[in-house]
Amino acid sequence: MPNAVETARVTAPQAERLGVLPGVAAGDMMVEVLDYRQLRPLPMALFGALTLAGLALVLNQLLNLQLFVGIVFIDNRYLFLVGGIFLSLVYLAYPAHIGASRQSVVWYDAVLFALTLAATGYFTWNADRILSQGWEYAAPAPAVAVSFVAWALILEGLRRTGGTAITVIVFVISLYPVYAGYMPGPIAGLPQTFGDTIAYHLISAESSFGIPMRAFGEIVVGFIVFGVVLNYTGGGKFFNDLAFALVGQWRGGAAQVGVISSGLQGSISGSVISNVISSGVVTIPAMKRTGFSAAYAGGVEAVASTGGVLMPPVMGSTAFVMASFLGIPYGEIALAAAVPALLFYFGLVIQIDAYSARRGLAGLPRDELPSLGSTMREGWVFIAVFVLLIYVMLNESQEALAPFYATALLLVINQTQPRWRFDRAKVVEVIAANGRALAELVAILLGIGFIIGAFSVTGLAGTLANDLIYIAGDRPLVLLVMGAITSFIFGMGMTVTACYIFLAIVLAPPLVKAGLDPLAVHLFIMYWGMVSFITPPVALGAFAAASLARCSAFAVGWEAVRLGSVIYFLPFFFVLNPALILKGTWPDIALAIGEAAAGIVLIAAGLQGWLIGMGDVGTGLVGLARRALLIAAGFAVAMPTSQILGLADWQGVAFGLAVLAATIGWMRAAPGQA
Repeated sequence: MPNAVETARVTAPQAERLGVLPGVAAGDMMVEVLDYRQLRPLPMALFGALTLAGLALVLNQLLNLQLFVGIVFIDNRYLFLVGGIFLSLVYLAYPAHIGASRQSVVWYDAVLFALTLAATGYFTWNADRILSQGWEYAAPAPAVAVSFVAWALILEGLRRTGGTAITVIVFVISLYPVYAGYMPGPIAGLPQTFGDTIAYHLISAESSFGIPMRAFGEIVVGFIVFGVVLNYTGGGKFFNDLAFALVGQWRGGAAQVGVISSGLQGSISGSVISNVISSGVVTIPAMKRTGFSAAYAGGVEAVASTGGVLMPPVMGSTAFVMASFLGIPYGEIALAAAVPALLFYFGLVIQIDAYSARRGLAGLPRDELPSLGSTMREGWVFIAVFVLLIYVMLNESQEALAPFYATALLLVINQTQPRWRFDRAKVVEVIAANGRALAELVAILLGIGFIIGAFSVTGLAGTLANDLIYIAGDRPLVLLVMGAITSFIFGMGMTVTACYIFLAIVLAPPLVKAGLDPLAVHLFIMYWGMVSFITPPVALGAFAAASLARCSAFAVGWEAVRLGSVIYFLPFFFVLNPALILKGTWPDIALAIGEAAAGIVLIAAGLQGWLIGMGDVGTGLVGLARRALLIAAGFAVAMPTSQILGLADWQGVAFGLAVLAATIGWMRAAPGQA
């Protein structure tokens, strides 16, 4: 790890589970608490009222209910209203720094709260004039002044919710138009004055209130609400119990439980760190108790939680922003992402099984596991809710309304369950949790919208796209490698959504121009933006898991790299062979999935030293040689050979099978050789 201690941002309750104090290093991770206030009754009433008003505004717009005196809001007025309401809640919910009051709203936060509503209210009032008079390029002096205030408020909101690192990055890039004319050729752009830059960020439909906020206002809100309500109605516990009941007795069952529960919960939460902590407090101790090393247990949890953000049907907020970028239904993205996500988890499951087999690790005792029958009797309603969610999303093509329907069903069902039934206090708690979640996300989306605006107004995105194509020449694979490295680097300092948005502007266009499938390209960027969560020296997911496992963060990180190895090569496979994202004929799709799955089995065998049906690969130099051969055979079988090596795919498969046959023959001839 570098000299500085890595930082992971968690909420106060999560820090309590970790057993660490704010700002104190836990293992090799510095826990920075994303603390929120426990508001007193009057501020809480205001907070709840604004949260409900914001949700009513969203439903009014989506369903065209005309609840607000028969008014149908034009898009920019609607986004100004929604953004202003939820951004203002940041200053009620999140104190300026750790150690600030967790109950009283201090005077300067009250001022910032009021300023936020006033600034966005100004733009809301003038929404028609903004469009008719072209304010984004010729804003009057009062609008420029209000824009500066709103710009500063968004940056401060981003700092409180996203952290200092991303705020510094966004601040520097947001001012890029001011100094664009002084930059060297490849990254030079059309210069703008400071006033014009700030006004463009707040007023135009291409910056702060552009694609990210449109995705939020049109789709994301419902899924955030659904995820919060699901957890408060017992969904999280059901997922854990279901995982324990299904696979707890398997070989290495405690780790397989972690895979399933983290995958299910991560899909809803959309946060790797939060998922590691909420699932890991149960799964990591169980893994250690059944014989897994602390580092391996932490690695399993880190990888499984990272994969949750890639798993449909929700996939976090990034996938919804992707839908807005591509202009396609979210359901199409979720469907395309299903096979890569399942292959990712398949690779993890196979590796855990091989590790367990090699070390003789049994499953959990039956008497420690919940009954599958009783778990399903108590929680089958959650499956019914997901069925409704998926049906409305895919069959009815109403991805914006699907989570609201599912939430409504969840609330109705909740009232039939005495254990989880909401009382008045729980209702207030759920409303507050929704407000905090929505406020946090809005602050981040408004902030990273500045990145889009900076590149849009200067024309840099098009320039960089052309330069990248020129550098790569007629070699899409070179461009993909450049993109993977860039995604990894930016993933270190940004949230997944911020990293995706930046690269969707800069990197996606040249890859699409090179002839690659647009959806595959955007998924490629999303996957490689996730890599930094498990790859040292950053590896925030691994560092969070290390604190729970009570071992070296670097040890967990390197185990996570091995266990999550599929995430490094799978994006290359599906971007070069779109059959893996369900593009093409069904025979081609089935063949591509079968080859990828077979290749992953062999790669996993090489990484863990255990081949299904043959047993231990061996130790020492012989074992290493056999492992290398298995990994080579796996890549030969799985990769799209025609795209990478210019050979027919069947030739790659034939070569891989020949290497596998030779390795098996070697193992049979000298099974005990080391």
